[in-house]
Amino acid sequence: MSINQFDDYPLTWRPDKGSLKRPVYKSLIKQLEEDIISGALQKNTRLPSQRELADYLDINFTTVGQAYKYGIEKGLLYTNIGSGTFISQNAFNSITISTDKVREDIIDFGLVSSFEECNKWVVPHIKAVSEENHLIDLLNYQDPLGSERQKTSAAQWLSKQGVHTLTDNIAVVSGVQNGLAIILAALFSPGDRIAVDRYTYSNFIELAILFHLEVVPIDFDESGMLPELLAIECKKKKIHGIFLMPSCNNPIGFQMSFSRRQELVEIIKREKLWVIEDDIHAFMTNYFQEELVPPFQAMIPSQTLYLAGMTKFICSGLRVAYLVFPPQISSLIRKSIFNINVKTSGFDTEVITKILLSDTVDTILTEKFQLTKRANELFDSYFALSRPSNLYPYYRVIPIDSSIEQRQIEQDFLKRGVRIYHSNRFTIQKQKDPFIRVSLSSNGLDVLDEGLQIIKESIGMYTNS
Repeated sequence: MSINQFDDYPLTWRPDKGSLKRPVYKSLIKQLEEDIISGALQKNTRLPSQRELADYLDINFTTVGQAYKYGIEKGLLYTNIGSGTFISQNAFNSITISTDKVREDIIDFGLVSSFEECNKWVVPHIKAVSEENHLIDLLNYQDPLGSERQKTSAAQWLSKQGVHTLTDNIAVVSGVQNGLAIILAALFSPGDRIAVDRYTYSNFIELAILFHLEVVPIDFDESGMLPELLAIECKKKKIHGIFLMPSCNNPIGFQMSFSRRQELVEIIKREKLWVIEDDIHAFMTNYFQEELVPPFQAMIPSQTLYLAGMTKFICSGLRVAYLVFPPQISSLIRKSIFNINVKTSGFDTEVITKILLSDTVDTILTEKFQLTKRANELFDSYFALSRPSNLYPYYRVIPIDSSIEQRQIEQDFLKRGVRIYHSNRFTIQKQKDPFIRVSLSSNGLDVLDEGLQIIKESIGMYTNS
């Protein structure tokens, strides 16, 4: 069928064939991104079938299939077996989540890295590992969960965070995001429900959508998720798991109190929920607090999967995290790791291990705390906003007028040279208390100061005051 014969045919998406470039499948997805940003395509729109779009564009239908697969990998699309391919609920967010969509001169307060100037302490250890006699042993498929030495050093570090476990129950994974995917693949099935804070980690929402899981938002206060509301949701519908960031919620920044953890544990036990504990900021909170608050893994180890990331703590570019899991699901975790990873880089893991066993770990902790402290003080000097219950978060939020659309405020600040994220990225439904989130750790303090000044000069246009 020629393109002209589609003039009156009800296609939900009509890409411009004349604008397609090689590789065609990537060019198609680029047009898809542009149509999502412009508003021409809305979330949950059903796209034409592979055959329909191929006939319309007069290209091979396998190219369309490749494009749709690429769109799914980027978080723009999802499929329902027997129903077709659809625009993801968070497609607009996915388009701008990576740094390759932002000019080099933009001050990036969206992506949360971890004071990259501290990477200077990592470089000597990379060189040392590359010169060791057993280097060749790090470059194979052996020890898919990490070597015994690597897991022993992990166990020693985890014990300082209040996590006590055997090395048999530790797996090295390629960062927390990878660990989350491994957990979801191992323990959950399409249609399962996972409770989350009303505002939560945006990439967990994306993963849940990719795995066809239902995210159930639960309200919170400064102490964390409200247990009475979790109990109500558990009565209304079957909840299978709960995702928590107890040390420092992303994006709000609150730290869950010990008493709130105790209340939630009672419900978790009664409802037999799996706990996914993303404790990526524990290294910082446990450093500056006099008393360690026990993680859920210590309170309910038989139901908790605990993730400790090294990317925020040691180095963003070394994608290593430790996954602690209950022994009864060992075979499920191993199978999931093999199917998703095969294994995490042995070289990267060895570098992290070497740092954890050295004095460098204290140097990095001390420097990152000082930088975090100064970054928060700098934010306070511009904005008269109270800090969250975690006094030294990696990010802060600024309330905005609920009538301001996400696309408008994000694009307006991009034009001013700053990338910020709207609160819509951190929830599955529109909320009554929107804000912008500012990452404090992704730039040097001088650049942070410059960017905060730009926000300060313009934010009045977007607030109720």
